[in-house]
Amino acid sequence: MAGILAWFWNERFWLPHNVTWADLKNTDESTFPQAEDLYLACPLAFCMFMIRLVFERFIARPCALGLKIQANGPQKAQPNAILEKVFTAITKHPDEKRLEGLSKQLDWDVRTIQRWFRHRRNQEKPSTLARFCESMWRFTFYLYIFTYGVRFLKKSPWLWNTRECWYNYPYQPLTVDLHYYYILELSFYLSLLFSQFTDIRRKDFLLMFLHHVATISLITFSYVNNMARVGTLVMCLHDAADVLLEAAKMANYAKCQRLCNVLFVMFALVFISSRLGVYPVWILNSTVFESWEIVGPYPSWWVFNVLLVLLQALHTFWSYLIVRIACRAISRGKVRLQKIHLTLYYWCKISMN
Repeated sequence: MAGILAWFWNERFWLPHNVTWADLKNTDESTFPQAEDLYLACPLAFCMFMIRLVFERFIARPCALGLKIQANGPQKAQPNAILEKVFTAITKHPDEKRLEGLSKQLDWDVRTIQRWFRHRRNQEKPSTLARFCESMWRFTFYLYIFTYGVRFLKKSPWLWNTRECWYNYPYQPLTVDLHYYYILELSFYLSLLFSQFTDIRRKDFLLMFLHHVATISLITFSYVNNMARVGTLVMCLHDAADVLLEAAKMANYAKCQRLCNVLFVMFALVFISSRLGVYPVWILNSTVFESWEIVGPYPSWWVFNVLLVLLQALHTFWSYLIVRIACRAISRGKVRLQKIHLTLYYWCKISMN
């Protein structure tokens, strides 16, 4: 085990040339990011999960009911042991041959069996009330963390001059505000990871799980490597669009279609301008060119920048999806947030937010 840990924390991978972990130990004069700092995120994630339950029960739910969002879920399928066994053990989408066999076995017509499977699939979907409560919790967190990030970065020199992210790197001291920002973001995504196993199981479970693991890994990577300054820029940039997306989803669940359309247009504009404009010109330019000039490359530098460049490729793809959804919405006169939920939202933050 000691050999594995020594290999994993190899200084020549993680740190620039001639820098050791001993150089980044905390002293009376300076505090630096330490890997063990992140252990605090685990109990905080549990606390955040409990806060979410209280928030959804006593704040989000009354708001949803006040907006006339129904608490009842989709129509339940008629109990049937044979069909239930097929649904749980074999397939949720039976083909024509299986439908005909079940029709003969149960003496039901094929259309009735198809309707049963449709109702049974719908049973596994969360109700509109549950989705509204979840979106309101996320909206509240994103609004808070984005506001905090803006207030924090306004006082930070690297917001106005990104070269400050690399001056004196990696001997940049860790401030209390920066530590709080990172721990809170990490705790939130850990809580989302935990809640996947208690929430209603969704068909995008694996995609959600991989998204949370990737996000947690990138936050942890940048903290341990003391790339926290540029990490705060990435987190704040990505949180901006998420606030508008959750607000649009809430408007959609509340059947405020006009408000939903306005919020979606705002989301699309912020998303595309920040991911295709600000991100490459401001952040990638700093992590690739400015850091090369000031610090120079080393192994983890390459990994970090490859991930950020891949993220830019994903931004381009997601922007294409948004434009395509918007074009369809214009032709139909309605924004369909359900499609965004499955095709965009659970992909659009495989990043450091």
